[in-house]
Amino acid sequence: MSDFHQNGIITDFHNLTRRSVEALEQELCQFARRRPMGLILPSLFSELEGPALSAIVDELVKVPYLNEIVIGLDRADREQFLYAREFFSRLPQHTRILWNDGPRLRALDAELEEHGLGALEPGKGRNVWYCAGYMLSSGRSTVVGLHDCDILTYERGLLARLMYPVAHPNFNYSFCKGYYPRIAEGKLNGRVSRLLVTPLLRALKTVCGPMPYLDYLDSFRYPLSGEFAMRSEVLEGIRMPADWGLEIGVLSELQRNYSLRQLCQVDIADAYDHKHQPVSEDDPDSGLNRMSLDISKALYRKLATQGITFSSEDFRTLKATYYRFALDLIEAYDHDATMNGLSLDRHSEEQAVELFASNLLEAGNLFMDNPRERPFIPSWNRVQAAVPDLLTRMHEAVELDNQGKV
Repeated sequence: MSDFHQNGIITDFHNLTRRSVEALEQELCQFARRRPMGLILPSLFSELEGPALSAIVDELVKVPYLNEIVIGLDRADREQFLYAREFFSRLPQHTRILWNDGPRLRALDAELEEHGLGALEPGKGRNVWYCAGYMLSSGRSTVVGLHDCDILTYERGLLARLMYPVAHPNFNYSFCKGYYPRIAEGKLNGRVSRLLVTPLLRALKTVCGPMPYLDYLDSFRYPLSGEFAMRSEVLEGIRMPADWGLEIGVLSELQRNYSLRQLCQVDIADAYDHKHQPVSEDDPDSGLNRMSLDISKALYRKLATQGITFSSEDFRTLKATYYRFALDLIEAYDHDATMNGLSLDRHSEEQAVELFASNLLEAGNLFMDNPRERPFIPSWNRVQAAVPDLLTRMHEAVELDNQGKV
């Protein structure tokens, strides 16, 4: 596939997919003696009933180097949590489920809200944040990976390739982002990354001028991928958005806190397919509609922290600039798909671009109308300063949920 991204800002590892899984796992087992590894799986209960997660668990059963697995379980009642305990019980690693809707974790959440430290809304970001807190409380892992639970093409080599750069004892990487071709069933996928993020970053460069931050984001081959690995200390200082801006927010925090020499991206799969979000044109609170709003706001917020000021006129100019870049890219994607024997529906692509362009204005209005919005969940460093024993009590609550009566 053609490459429409700039490269060279961060280290980019190619062709790890050519190494056998067994060879990678053998080395990772050696690395694990010095850098124990854990995995976070943020999950909705509905994903336990879907086609992907059971196969993912079957693959994870075979992974020899993982020290622990932490599952964040959202939207589950008591019976569903008990079902989840049984569902994940075949994992041989030290496995714990965070029942985020259970009374014990709800009580801790209410306490955090009293201190002004809780997540304001449920979502993937909140789920990952609580899992990160539990990882810190357990102290079992110095390298932590994360991936989604709806990957239909999952095989355990994906995880090995993701963990390798951060786990290697002679490497100095603190964070690794995974990427892969978004192709499935003969179609070119990855609409939000292709049709929103890439042209939006280029439009922002035109409207706001060249900025290291925008070049940095544009250097990632797939900035919206849900697969990354990091040193455990990254989890302490990072602030996470609670909404669909999680991935952009995490990358933004890393650019603020770490040298670019400590960040890398890696090719982790030859094929990748997962549950596709609907566009949801008529519902701004779901699907790609909501996702595009949250991602746009995340970018505006970050640029504001770097001294960029926006007005209504700026957002109108940005919309027009974005629209032109996006239409040009659709043509290039169409040619790319044709050359590779893939299908691409130009009509639906342009419909998505029209929705995203409209949402750039809406996100701008929301950004300007809510100057006191608290966009990030506080870092765990701040939480520990305010409530020193909270992580200890979280660990106890999770242990009681997993081993006792609920």
